[in-house]
Amino acid sequence: MARDILFSGIQPSGQLNIGHYLGAMKNWVRLQQDFDCLFSLVNLHAITQRQEPAELKKRSLDFVALYIACGIKPEQSVIFTQSDVPEHSELMWLLSCHTYMGELERMTQFKDKTAKNTDNINLGLLAYPVLMAADILLYQTKAVPVGNDQKQHLELTRDLATRMNNRYGDIFTLPEPYIPSVEAGGRIMSLLEPEKKMSKSDENAGNYIALLDSPDVIRKKLKKAVTDTDSEIRYDREHKAGVSNLLTLLSGATGKSISTLEADYVGKGYGHLKVDTGEAIVALLEPIQTEFARLRNDETELNVILKSGADKARAQARNTLEKVKTAMGLL
Repeated sequence: MARDILFSGIQPSGQLNIGHYLGAMKNWVRLQQDFDCLFSLVNLHAITQRQEPAELKKRSLDFVALYIACGIKPEQSVIFTQSDVPEHSELMWLLSCHTYMGELERMTQFKDKTAKNTDNINLGLLAYPVLMAADILLYQTKAVPVGNDQKQHLELTRDLATRMNNRYGDIFTLPEPYIPSVEAGGRIMSLLEPEKKMSKSDENAGNYIALLDSPDVIRKKLKKAVTDTDSEIRYDREHKAGVSNLLTLLSGATGKSISTLEADYVGKGYGHLKVDTGEAIVALLEPIQTEFARLRNDETELNVILKSGADKARAQARNTLEKVKTAMGLL
C-alpha cells in the first residue's frame, strides 16, 4: 500500500541547535518508518534576508551533512535543496495569483520580520507563506510537522489547496499538521532567556547549543544557563522556566521522563543538574559530530546525494505541476 507523504524543511541560516534536533530532526528519523518523507533545505526562503553567497553555500552543505549525521537516510528519504527543484518557484507563482493581499499582510511572521528588518522589507518576506504552500502542495503532502510559529502558514496552505480544488477540480491533497506527542514542555528554550524559544539565528551564542559546539563549549554554556533563586529541581514552566528547560534538555538527551528526573534530583542542587545535562548532551552529540566530520570531508558524496534527491523530488514535482497547469488551461 502507498504510504502518506510527509514534507519538512529547515532554512540554512544561523546554526542548527539542540532544539532542532530534539524538536524536529529526531522525529524525522522516526517518521521515515511511517511516511514517504521529503526533507528539504529550503534555501530560497533564506534569501529573504541578505546572505553572503560563499557562507550560504558552506552553511547549506553543513546542514545537509547534519541531516544525514542525525539519522536521515538518503536511501530511505528524499534529501534535496529547494533551489534545485525549480517547480517550487513556478507553483508559487500559480498560487500567488490565487492568494489575497489581506491574507499575507496579516501573517504574524511578516509583521514581526518587517518590524525587525526595516531596511529590507522585500516582496519575498510578504510572499514567503506562498512559497511554503508551494513546497508542501507540490508533493501531494499529507503530513507536515509544524511548530506554533508555522501553524498560520499551514492554515493558509490548506485554504489555497481548498480554493484551487474548488475552482479547478481535485488537484491538491489537503495537508494535515503533524504534531508529535511529546511530554509537556518538550519545546527547547533559550539558555539565558528561558521565556523564549531557542533560535539558531540568535545573536548571542550563549543562548543556544549548536549541534557542532565542542564538548567544552557545551559544558560552559550549560554552567551559565539561567535558573532561579529557589533550590528545588522541579518542572514548572511558569515559575521555574530555566530549571524546566534544563529538565527538558536532560530528558531529551537521556530518554528519561521529566517525572523520573525530578525524583532523581531530590535533595540535589542546580549545579548537579547543569553538569549532568552538559555531559548528557555531549554524549548525545558525539556520534553525530563524528559522522558529520566524515561527510563534510567528502563534498563529492554530499553533492551526489543532493543530485539524486533533486532528481527524485523533480519527478514527483513535475507530475503535480503539469496537473495544475493543465487544469488552469496553460499550454
